[in-house]
Amino acid sequence: MNEIKIFSPATVANVACGFDVLGFCLDSVGDEMVVRKTNKKGIHITKIEGFNLPYETELNVAGVSALAMYKTLDVDFGFEIEIYKNIKPGSGIGSSAASAVGSVYGMNELLGKPFNKTQLTEFAIKGEALASKCEHADNLAPALFGGFTLVKSVSPLQILEIPSPDDLYATIIHPQIEIKTSESRAVLPKEVALSDAIEQWANLGSLVHALHTSDYNLISNSLKDVIVEPHRSQLIPQFNEVKKAVIEAGALGAGISGSGPSIFSLSKGLETAKKVKDAMQSVYLKTVIEFDIHVSKINIDGVKII
Repeated sequence: MNEIKIFSPATVANVACGFDVLGFCLDSVGDEMVVRKTNKKGIHITKIEGFNLPYETELNVAGVSALAMYKTLDVDFGFEIEIYKNIKPGSGIGSSAASAVGSVYGMNELLGKPFNKTQLTEFAIKGEALASKCEHADNLAPALFGGFTLVKSVSPLQILEIPSPDDLYATIIHPQIEIKTSESRAVLPKEVALSDAIEQWANLGSLVHALHTSDYNLISNSLKDVIVEPHRSQLIPQFNEVKKAVIEAGALGAGISGSGPSIFSLSKGLETAKKVKDAMQSVYLKTVIEFDIHVSKINIDGVKII
């Protein structure tokens, strides 16, 4: 096999109380990429559609992660990468992670799968760091492993797979404004109160337990962020109004997707998730801001061949 086409999914990171460690994978939105072997050594990006991204390998997230893998190989050929970008950069649903994951996953498939998912994540981290100015894996891990994942540590990299309840759905609204990850990190406090830290890690622990036991009430009671959300939500128009509306529509909870501006909500059942979509839409239709909305079952497979 000399060429492969893949779907690299969008993801939601942080999931309210799990800043920089927790994430889940979406099914209804993602990038498509083509990776092929070429006689010319090195990594070459030959086509980009959807958004204006650099073709220079060292300046492109997909290229940087691919280079990280390529430097470990002893081969007499190279790879070409085509990127069909459906996730807007700066959207808060893992645009850079989808690029970073897609290139290394495609290369690994063409090589006969010499690397496991954790090793692929380590390569992809190098590309993600180009976009966010730091190495973190909370978007990368769910894109590669699927479902919910918890990044136990980055050095050494340890990723835990967390089960997803069968009837859990996500609704995400993406206001068409851009908030860069590096900028959204700048608004965060360097220190937090011990009482807030205690509440936050209690919420994270109970959320992980709730996902394992399919306890939807506990999921609802755990989706609370007392450390990051109070600061980042100020960058997102209508955030508080959307959160209030989705709870009234029956959502289990809501929060900022990644670094924003997207807002995610989790619901039990597709019918409720669609009601949440209507509630989100009703808030933003009162503004001049354009938006996209996605309703998605949790994608338990992650990146895949298409």
